[in-house]
Formats: sequence, C-alpha cells, structure tokens
Amino acid sequence: MYGTIAKIQVNPEKIADLEALSKRIDMAPGQMARYVFRMDANPHEFYLVAVFESREAYQANAASPEQHERFLELQAMLTAAPEWHDGEIVDVAVK
Repeated sequence: MYGTIAKIQVNPEKIADLEALSKRIDMAPGQMARYVFRMDANPHEFYLVAVFESREAYQANAASPEQHERFLELQAMLTAAPEWHDGEIVDVAVK
C-alpha cells in the first residue's frame, strides 16, 4: 500500500466548503481509504490522508486531470501551500 498525508491550513470562511468537497468526491481508482482530521489545537489546520493499493495507483491518480481539478478546488480554500508527505504504508491495524 502507498499513500499521502497532507497538512493544510484552511481559510476559516472556507471550512464548510472543505467539508462539502470531502463528502462530494468519490474514491479514485485504486484508492482504499480517505481520512480528514481537524486538529484540536488549531481548528483551521487539517490533515488529509489518502491510502492507495499501490504506488502506481497513487501516481496515476496524482497525474489525472480529475485530481488536478480537485486540487485546484482545494487550493482555493487554503491560506498556505499544502505540505505533502508521500510514502509506503508498512502497517495497518483496524478493529
């Protein structure tokens, strides 16, 4: 498995838009899970987590025109550039 974690700073006036976008978008081909965390310490800071079945599926999604459109929509809600952290998922435990 492979994925990304993004730290984003959301414009306070756009938080409802982010929540709506997250609920509206479908899972990408090869995507296994998506998580959106809102931080207790800073309610304008979010972490986005996307889990894919493989690095290839992740890279195909990242290169797709559909993902580019979603990113542009997300970017309009932010006060700073996202911090992306991509990598191999080496362990998963789910109850």
